[in-house]
Amino acid sequence: MHIRHRLAVVCGTTLIFLLMLVANEWIFSHSEFVRGINWIYLPAGIRLLCTLLFGGLGAIGILIASWISCFFYYFPNDPVRAAFGGIISALAPYLVYFFATRKLGLSASLVNLTAGRLLVLVVLYSLAGPAMLQAWCALSGDTANLGERFIVMFIGDLSGTLMIIYTLKLGLWFVTRMHASMHRASRSR
Repeated sequence: MHIRHRLAVVCGTTLIFLLMLVANEWIFSHSEFVRGINWIYLPAGIRLLCTLLFGGLGAIGILIASWISCFFYYFPNDPVRAAFGGIISALAPYLVYFFATRKLGLSASLVNLTAGRLLVLVVLYSLAGPAMLQAWCALSGDTANLGERFIVMFIGDLSGTLMIIYTLKLGLWFVTRMHASMHRASRSR
């Protein structure tokens, strides 16, 4: 893969993730439990999707976008929390990707990604991110509402990821149906 293609994947992932953060803030601003933890969190779906599609390059794009959002928006006065928050945001979906490729035999083309496997990965990711982040918070001494934050984060990541994945699935189904319909119409002429 050429360096320009790799750079495009990283930059594209970064941009898509940041745009989804803005959209989530706009659409679901009322669903924030505490700063950075929402009951519905669409960017979680982008994290998993980009990492499944692009592997390490997707994770790098997520890391960059997470650092931008953490350092400049969520925790501008707490560089340690911003740094670790960004790392965990990129590491959790990458670990799920690593598990999927090594233990489930997921191919790079995602040809063998069944609906069942995808659901397992969504649930694993929705558990991994909140667990890693809350473990880090506990180790750094922030134990207030730890269990509640984990539950809300799990629900937010799960709901956001399912919304992204199934919206894309519906969009692909619609495009496929339209293409098939247009193909049938042109053959009947």
